[in-house]
Formats: sequence, C-alpha cells, structure tokens
Amino acid sequence: MIFSVRFTVGCLLGLLFLPPVLAAQQDMPLIQQTAETYAKQQTAHLPGQVTITLGAIEPVQFAPCAKLQAFLPLGAKLWGNSTVGVRCAAGAAWSLYVPVTVRVQGPVVVAARSLASGKLLAAEDLALQTAELTQLPSGVVSDANEVVGKTLSVGVSAGHALRQDMLRAPLVIRQGQAVKLIAQGQGFKVSSEGRALANAAAGQTVQVKAQNGQTVSGIARADGSVEVQY
Repeated sequence: MIFSVRFTVGCLLGLLFLPPVLAAQQDMPLIQQTAETYAKQQTAHLPGQVTITLGAIEPVQFAPCAKLQAFLPLGAKLWGNSTVGVRCAAGAAWSLYVPVTVRVQGPVVVAARSLASGKLLAAEDLALQTAELTQLPSGVVSDANEVVGKTLSVGVSAGHALRQDMLRAPLVIRQGQAVKLIAQGQGFKVSSEGRALANAAAGQTVQVKAQNGQTVSGIARADGSVEVQY
C-alpha cells in the first residue's frame, strides 16, 4: 500500500514537470517557395534571361495555413529589388513580405559610334549588346528594326543605349502640305483634298483644313493621307 502511494505521487510530480507541448507552426520554406513560384509566373513575359533571387525572411511563429496566397504589394513591380507578399487565405490570419531580386539579361540597341542630334538612323549606326536591363532607364530599345528610319532628338556617344524618348518618327506630313482626306464611317467612304495645319508622323493626329474651310482632325497614314473617322 505504501509503495502504491509513493508511485502515484511520483507520477503526478513527473507530469507537472513535463516540457510544454509546442503548438503547430507554419512551414517557413513553403512561404518562400510560394513567393518564388509567384515571381516566376509574373516575370515569364519579360524579354531575355530572368534570374530570381529570394532574400531571407525573419523566422516567425505563424499558425499553420491551409492555403497560401502570394500577391504584389500596392505600387511594387517585379523589376530589380522588389517584394512579394504572402498571406494566409484559409486557416489563419497573417501575412508577411519576402524580399525578391529580379535580374534580366537582354539585348539592347546602342549607338555604334557617336551620333549627332537630328541624325536619321540607319542600320550601320546601331549595334546590339547584352546588358542588365533592370539597371538601365526605362524605355530602352531592344529591337533595331524599331530604330532604323527614325531621327535622334539628342546626340549620343558610342555604346550609349537608345531609348524610345530619344527617337522621333519620320514626318509623313508637313505643315502647309496638300493632303488627301479619307473619311469613312458606317457604310460609307469618301475622299477629298485639304491642307495640313501641322507636321505629323504616321499614326499621329493632325488637323487639316478642308476645301470647304472646315477644320477636321484625322490620323496621319504612312502614305501621307489623313484618315478621318465618323
């Protein structure tokens, strides 16, 4: 009987000093994997070779989540140093942000030699180089066909990357020029003559004074005509 009492007391004391049972926690590598998968999906359309590197996240104790959901924070874009958010969409209520670095190696059109402002660009004026696109200003040109036939609005040195805002499309209409007006709408198409009131490149809107004295606006076409939509 004495032995039984001592044994029972000892068991109770042992239970009191058992280590606490740890609550289940969210798998942190799974959060990073979710962020990486999302980043790869969102950058699949980018030109060139894309490399995605995830930064470390602080170990935190989150409740397990039945469904993880990645998202891009407001105002952020996956270009250079960025961030991908991961939230729990089922089973708990938490979110965190994973640092992400996106690097893109791709082609860039550069000046083959020093070029002056006003230069009408030809193929021999250009060269193609591979560069880290995320380190360059926005609007750099990657296809030489987009450059040939356009005019430089600024002078550039050899090896300088060309941007869209440096280029002017060739004029197809000049101010004072006689132009053909083509008006079309639902079920009709007529043409007449007019005089351009401004310069315009193909695709730009230009005002034209028609023969009846009326001023109309239309889209300049590559052949020098102006299309007016009704």
